[in-house]
Amino acid sequence: MSINASSLSTAQISEALGSLGQGSVVSVVAERLLAYFTSGNIAPGTRLPAERQLAASLGVGRSAVREALAALEILGIVVVRPGSGTYLRDGISELLPRTLSWGMMLGEPRTRELVELRSGLELQAAELAAERITDDALDRMQANLDTMAASLDDLTAFVEADAAFHREIAEGSGNQVLQELLQSIRSLLRIWVDRALTDEGHAAAALKEHAEIHTALKLRDPAAVVVSMRSHMDTASRRLLLGFDASQ
Repeated sequence: MSINASSLSTAQISEALGSLGQGSVVSVVAERLLAYFTSGNIAPGTRLPAERQLAASLGVGRSAVREALAALEILGIVVVRPGSGTYLRDGISELLPRTLSWGMMLGEPRTRELVELRSGLELQAAELAAERITDDALDRMQANLDTMAASLDDLTAFVEADAAFHREIAEGSGNQVLQELLQSIRSLLRIWVDRALTDEGHAAAALKEHAEIHTALKLRDPAAVVVSMRSHMDTASRRLLLGFDASQ
């Protein structure tokens, strides 16, 4: 029976979801919530219980619920309204095939496969960008590098500038499909990307890798761009998977 109320009670969602047990992880929480939200049993616009109540219902910590909801928000499944709460978004049934086709948050095998796919697509985007990227884009990338250099002790700002740097490369490839694929994969991996840089040492190493990519792009040298991007993706993937493994 569909729930049409404006908000859900803890008892309603607890009965529907069931406890996950102490060994569960963020990916399992997200998968269980996604299945429930797309089951047709909750009306669009319904306000969800608070993180504390969801965590109690599922038998997990609040941080797992918070990160799972953050991933669902990135994908447009839920919307957070500051001062009001988290709500089920309209039209999520249209997002379901796309979401499931990417294996959203289905655990270790899919996460590792997405990391591999991201590396390959970043290499292809960089190689194309070596011949197509504009001088204006290169200038914006330099501004991203400057922000990263000034944010070694502010990892949130560093990660945002890092992401902007990579978006410029994707856009510079001139391939819209490739750009959209990379954006989708980055969204799915966002939690682990945010965890990949844990200290200033990691950030400084990443900054050096990005600077080498930028230099190769300025030279319009596809071979050098591929070498520098491959080196960066190898180390970036290791950092990202370390953050993922630490959560298991």
